[in-house]
Formats: sequence, C-alpha cells, structure tokens
Amino acid sequence: MARIMAIDYGSKRVGIAVTDAMQIIATGLTTVHSKDIVDFLKKYFSEEKVECVVIGEPKTMSNKASESTKYIEPFVNRLKKLFPDIAIERMDERFTSKMAFQTMIDSGLKKKDRRNKELVDEISATIILQSYMQMKQNKAIQ
Repeated sequence: MARIMAIDYGSKRVGIAVTDAMQIIATGLTTVHSKDIVDFLKKYFSEEKVECVVIGEPKTMSNKASESTKYIEPFVNRLKKLFPDIAIERMDERFTSKMAFQTMIDSGLKKKDRRNKELVDEISATIILQSYMQMKQNKAIQ
C-alpha cells in the first residue's frame, strides 16, 4: 500500500504530513519554503510510494473560495502535470491553523515555541490529512 500525503500550501511556507505505508497513522513530516516544494516532492516521490496528495482548500465562512486560492490553484495544476500518476484531492482547511495552535497549547508547548509558524503549518497539514482519512473511512463504512 502507498502513502497519502497532505499539503497545507501557503505563499511562504508549505506544511507537509504523510501517512504510514498502511495508511493508519497521519504524521507531520516537515515544512518547506514554497519555492522549494516541487523539488522536495520530486525527491520524496522518488523515495516513497505515494498514491494521493490531499491539498488544503481554503474557503470562507460562506463556503466560497478565499483569497489564498489564487496561490493554490496554479500549484495544484502544476502538480497534476508533473505527477499525473498521483491522485490529487482537495480538503476543506477552514480552522486548521486555529486547531493547530490549540493542539500546541494542549500539548503543553511554551509560548515561545507556539510562535513557530513552520510547526503550525506542519500540524495544519496533519489535521488536513486526519480529516481526509476520517472522511475516507466514513465513506467506506456507508
């Protein structure tokens, strides 16, 4: 079985999370600069089998595309062209940054460590991945 990867794409940084090979556990992988994401993915895909990439889809409270969409759509289209054998899925990412920050508080991180935006992005990607895995599991049960 291949891994599933989640990406929390931002104009500056990209949070990345992956499942284990059995697709049971979602784990934060890293955060990379937006300009380096394609090179990172090429290297990662050459070393690990990934069947699907889940990319956070930013929406407003009224369920419309947010301002960030203008950065993400070109990235999604580029991924589809570069990696045609890997499925690309979208997942609502509303509140993931707030949930990530709350996770940091709940885990006892000090205030100084909670300012680490790279960690917030990585945790956000993990939350996106966990939500996707839950949705997939719920569909399988129905």
